[in-house]
Amino acid sequence: MSPNGSLEARYPGTAGPTGMLRRDAWWVEPLLTVLGLGGFVVYATWAGFQNAFYFVDPYLSPFYSPCLSSNCEHVSLPLIGRWWNLSPAFLVLWIPGGFRLTCYYYRKAYYRSFWWAPPACAVPDVRTGYSGETAFPLILQNIHRYFFYLATGVLVFLWWDALEAFRFPDGFGMGVGTLVLLVNAVLLSLYSVSCHSCRHLCGGRLDVLSKAPTRYKAWSLISKLNEHHMFYAWISLFGVAFADVYVRLVAMGVIRDIRFF
Repeated sequence: MSPNGSLEARYPGTAGPTGMLRRDAWWVEPLLTVLGLGGFVVYATWAGFQNAFYFVDPYLSPFYSPCLSSNCEHVSLPLIGRWWNLSPAFLVLWIPGGFRLTCYYYRKAYYRSFWWAPPACAVPDVRTGYSGETAFPLILQNIHRYFFYLATGVLVFLWWDALEAFRFPDGFGMGVGTLVLLVNAVLLSLYSVSCHSCRHLCGGRLDVLSKAPTRYKAWSLISKLNEHHMFYAWISLFGVAFADVYVRLVAMGVIRDIRFF
C-alpha cells in the first residue's frame, strides 16, 4: 500500500501496519472496566462466602435472594434442607452471574479489558488467532437466552423482597432500606428488559411485525431501552452491590436504618 493509502496516512494517530501508533489515552476505558468488573466480582465472591449479615428484618440482600436452603436466616423458598452447609448465596449467585457473563455488552467489555481482544479500536489484538464463539469454552456464550429466563425468575423474587421491605415487625412502614431494595429491583428490571434476548423474545421469528401489533409495540419499546443497555448494565451492577452493602451495614449495626413512617 502506498504511503498516501496507508492506515496511518488516512487516520493519523491510529495503528499502522507495523504496530500500535495511537497516542491518545485509549487504555483508560479498559482499565476502568477492569477496576469496575474486577472489583464487583471480588466483592460479590467475598459477600457470598461471608454467609452472615445478609438479613435484617425486613431487608434481605439481593445476593442471597431467593434463599433456597433451610439454613437461611430468611427462607424464601425452602427447596433444600439443612444438609446444605455452605453459604446459601452460592445457590443463586450463579444465575445472575451467568446472565451477565454471557451478556452481549459484557462480552465486549471483558473481551477488550481482560483479554485485550482487542483492547480498543486500532490497537493490535494480543491473540495470534481468532475462532470466534464457535469452540469451547466461548461457545457456551450461546446459552445467554436461557440465563435470561432463569434471571427473570430471580428478578421476580427481588421484586417480592422489595414489597416485603414495607412489612416491618411492628407493621407497615417504609425506611431507607425499602427504597434501596425498590430502586435495585427497578434497575435490574431495566437491565433485564433491555437485554437483546428479551428484544428477540418479543419481536423474533416474525416475518411481518404488523401482523402481531402487541408484540411489535413491545419490541419497539424494548428496542428503545436496548439503546441504553450499557448504561443499565453498569448502573444496575453498582445498584445491586450497594443494596448488599446497605443491608450488611444495617445488620452489623454499623449504620441505623431511617424509618420514614
